[in-house]
Amino acid sequence: MKAHGTVHKYGDNVDTDVIIPARYLNTSDHKELASHCMEDIDKDFVKNVKDGDIIVANMNFGCGSSREHAPIAIKASGVGCVIASTFARIFYRNAINIGLPILECDEAAKDIDAGNEVEIDFDTGVITNITKNKTYKAQPFPDFIKDIINKGGLLNSLK
Repeated sequence: MKAHGTVHKYGDNVDTDVIIPARYLNTSDHKELASHCMEDIDKDFVKNVKDGDIIVANMNFGCGSSREHAPIAIKASGVGCVIASTFARIFYRNAINIGLPILECDEAAKDIDAGNEVEIDFDTGVITNITKNKTYKAQPFPDFIKDIINKGGLLNSLK
């Protein structure tokens, strides 16, 4: 399992309210949520994101409320993976539950810049910054998490 795309970079403490603002939580339509993803922190995100792109952030990505809407909005916008120094625990679990690949790797989060081209091998945990010709090592997913992500989320993996 791999991901490959262009990086959208953010800082520390990106909370669920800027990932998907509360004013849009009156819908569960994934495409509608995606159309407002990151708009309070990056108004051009939805115009610039392409399928497979990568979000990179620093510490505590996904802090705030426990809503599943945040990882759903990110996944539905086409993002192939989120890399961060650390994730809020509830966001981490929600992301896995809905099938959004996320990796904790402090070195990659600090060194990768917006616009870099990045490839991720989820089987090995190797993150390759093609732009800088550098690699970083994250903890690869255990098989049961790979299975959840490959099937598109926890509920699909139970079928």
